[in-house]
Amino acid sequence: MLPLFGDDKRREINLGGSSSVTSQAAILNQARARRIERETIRKRQESAVTIQAWWRGITGARRVRQQLRRQFAGDVTGLTGLRCLVLIGQDDDVLDRWATEVLSKGSLFSLANGPDREHWLVLMRQVTFLLLRSVSDRPRSERAVSCLQVLCALLNSTSAVEATGFSGNQLTLSITEYAVQHEFYQHVSRSIQSIGPETKNAPTLPYLVELIYRPLNTLERSSQAFLHCFQSFIIHILTIPLLPNRIPISSLTALSAKLPLSSLSVLSTSIAALLSAIPPPPHVHLIANLYAFTSPRYAILPLLSLKTYLQLMTASLSVLPVHALDPPSDIRFPNSSWADDSDSESQEPQVTVVASFSQVPRLPPLDARTQKRLQTLPSPTHLNALLKAAQHDRGALPDLVAWLVSLWTIWPTRRDKILSTLLLYGGGGLVREIWRDYVRSSPLGKEENMSSLMDPSLASAWPPLLLLTDMYTQSLLTMGDDEFFSNSRTSLTLDELVVFSRTLFNIAFTLYWRYDQTKLQEGTVPGLSIRWEGVRDKITKCLQAIHARDSRKSFMPEDHWHVSSQIDMNSFVDAAVFEEQQLDEFSAPRAITKRQLSYFSPRLGVLNNIPFAIPFETRVLIFRRFVQSDKRNRGDDGRGRIDVSIRRGHIAQDGYDRLADADLRARIQITFIDQFGEPEAGIDGGGVFKEFFTSLCKEVFDTDRGLWLANKRNEIYPNPHSYATEPHSLSWYRFIGRIVGKALYKGILVDVAFAGFFLAKWLDKQSFLDDLASLDPDLYQGLIFLKNYTGNVEDLALNFTIATEEFGVAKAVDLIPDGSNVPVTRENRLQYIYLTSHYRLSKQIKLQSEAFFEGLSDMIDPKWLRMFNQQELQILLGGVNAPVDVQDLRAHTQYGGLYGDDEPTMQMFWKVLEDFDQEQRRMFLRFVTSCSRPPLLGFKQLNPLFAIRDAGSDEHRLPTASTCVNLLKMPRYQSEKVLRDKLLQAISSGAGFDLS
Repeated sequence: MLPLFGDDKRREINLGGSSSVTSQAAILNQARARRIERETIRKRQESAVTIQAWWRGITGARRVRQQLRRQFAGDVTGLTGLRCLVLIGQDDDVLDRWATEVLSKGSLFSLANGPDREHWLVLMRQVTFLLLRSVSDRPRSERAVSCLQVLCALLNSTSAVEATGFSGNQLTLSITEYAVQHEFYQHVSRSIQSIGPETKNAPTLPYLVELIYRPLNTLERSSQAFLHCFQSFIIHILTIPLLPNRIPISSLTALSAKLPLSSLSVLSTSIAALLSAIPPPPHVHLIANLYAFTSPRYAILPLLSLKTYLQLMTASLSVLPVHALDPPSDIRFPNSSWADDSDSESQEPQVTVVASFSQVPRLPPLDARTQKRLQTLPSPTHLNALLKAAQHDRGALPDLVAWLVSLWTIWPTRRDKILSTLLLYGGGGLVREIWRDYVRSSPLGKEENMSSLMDPSLASAWPPLLLLTDMYTQSLLTMGDDEFFSNSRTSLTLDELVVFSRTLFNIAFTLYWRYDQTKLQEGTVPGLSIRWEGVRDKITKCLQAIHARDSRKSFMPEDHWHVSSQIDMNSFVDAAVFEEQQLDEFSAPRAITKRQLSYFSPRLGVLNNIPFAIPFETRVLIFRRFVQSDKRNRGDDGRGRIDVSIRRGHIAQDGYDRLADADLRARIQITFIDQFGEPEAGIDGGGVFKEFFTSLCKEVFDTDRGLWLANKRNEIYPNPHSYATEPHSLSWYRFIGRIVGKALYKGILVDVAFAGFFLAKWLDKQSFLDDLASLDPDLYQGLIFLKNYTGNVEDLALNFTIATEEFGVAKAVDLIPDGSNVPVTRENRLQYIYLTSHYRLSKQIKLQSEAFFEGLSDMIDPKWLRMFNQQELQILLGGVNAPVDVQDLRAHTQYGGLYGDDEPTMQMFWKVLEDFDQEQRRMFLRFVTSCSRPPLLGFKQLNPLFAIRDAGSDEHRLPTASTCVNLLKMPRYQSEKVLRDKLLQAISSGAGFDLS
């Protein structure tokens, strides 16, 4: 019996089913799962229906095709068979059978003569497409030959006319137009490339080659269809790698003869659109193939077609990345050039300054045969042929100029070879021709157009200017001053050069000063692949070369180079000093390049690239301000100093031992040790150091020490002998460089003249052939003879070596790899002349110059030096080579003892000095200051000022001088004649260095 109440052990029964606890999320998941399951089932059912329908269609199509094949077999060459052929579609067996039948029976055009002509034409156009596809799927198959034969017959108007009469022309035209519109050349290209360049005996190749030119010969050349056909031919056929190498000789001859290259002009308005359809890599093959087929016809090409050919080649080159045409051997040293500034022969990693670190596009490696064909583009033979054709039809010369600029922009390692050929062409008159015909009247460089330099409307004016700039820069490398100033008929006259240089100057200054530097780095010249930054560099290089000639022998109008009218010089100086300070704070100034400097600071960009735009005196002031700023940054308040003891008889050696690694910017206090080993009395307030410095310079620049040689002008340069390149000698060059830097830093004049080609090394500039005249006159005359030689240069039996002699042993040094086996010819003689002079002027003293400049750079920031040219640097270092102005010296003279300006002895002294000639005045100046040249900005800059002190009444004594403090000590002479005689005797005997 069960209890009725309170029994918690009773069993509970759920009459509604099993117990469950379900969340809302679980309910939703279950609903979603059931929905997905239903959707999957529905898709399966639909897919099953689709598959069944497809299968029914396939099986139905098979039955229909089988029926069509049976009907085709019953009337292979008839209209029914033709319809079946089209309906069957892509079936190689059926197509082969039909082609074989119509060829064997000669019935290809039989239906074209009857009432079914229109039906036949519609069907035959579609059959043409089927045949093309069939051939492109199996181009190596012999069975494809019959299909190709049919295609050739269909596209040959002669065959159609023979079979159908005059109306056959229209049939062929209709079929050709249809084929070209339906990827005709795509299929032909695919077929040829599938065969491969090594299989010239493929039976299908002759027919494929015939198919290439048939449409071009059939279509009316003034029609839109011909234009479309020619464009398709360019895009798909001329971009086939190694096209001439793939074709049998007989077929290649036929193709070359049949191509309508005389009608290239039809492409003139669509070049941009045409080339945009071709990706970059095939452009290399387009260039190679277009050159191969067109170059034999240069002489007979119509003017418009020659212009279009050059425009097409130029546009195609502009698509390629720089160095795209280089063979692998050139890629290791992409900037190699026989006129490069670099002297390096080491295998150290090369560092290249780039505009950005974005990935540089690279093309696939080129086949050796393509490279060989491309090598002929910059060859003298090819360039001379083009130049001859362009000069015959002068309207093509601007397009040839644009092509030349594009070619060496993309292929910089061939630039010098191209320029040499241009300079030698036709006796060398091309420079003047381009100037007079194209550049002189150009809007570029005109004052009124400077704000629109980058306007696309000026695109056609840039190639002639850039070509002339590069050609003239190149010509100056091997042009002596005699030729330069002779107004040669082949070069620019001095009057023309004034106008040309001002044009370049206006452009360069505008690009440095006005334009956004980021735009210069990233933007390119319209129509060319050269950046604006590259344009500025080219123009700057040419300007520097022209200015170097003007510096040696002035021929430009006064203020020709200056922009004083456009710039307030006072604010320019202040801004330049401020920008220099900013640069020091935010960068590593010693490592910055001239191009980078232009990006950071327009003013420093001008000062380091075209410094002659700013007057020399202003640049000297800026230099001194830079030094003062550097002193302040270093905290040079006189507290830090270096105490150095120097033995009187060992000034150079003690100076080297104690100062080689010292901070020469600090104040140096010198104590001389006499012959007994005792310190000399006196406190160095600057005068003792100057005496030490003057004596040191006199010793270290002595040519008898073996480190220096002097030319006929008594200008010194590093000894090129091999012992001068030994580590100990290089250490001395480094020390001497630091000493010269100290002189520039302190403003001490050094009475030494350096050779111009050696000073050029300080400024990272090239040396020129004319610099060789002062170093080796005989070699210079020989090179000038070679340059002007009109006979066969090879008769001179020269090769690319130069003879050197050391310790009585002569040896030949190669100027280029394997130079002893490379003869000097008419085409490469300019290269030989440059390399020979470059070896003597630069390579032989490379290590010595580098060591010297390393020491100099320890003291003077290289970008400070780049504000000057060689002549200006010599003036900065040793004073101006100008007449000694006695009145200026008198106005800045201090007197001591009994002397004053009105004292009788002084009156006689100044009168005697006025009567001295300039040579005697220089001797006097050297006697009292140790330097024969006056200070750059006058005697007010002499530190300390010139002083005269009386030395007693003994008239038998000679005047003496303390050059350390620019002091003249003169007895009180009573006679003008005695004063004159005694003074001349003193300055002639070299008396001086008398410390009192």
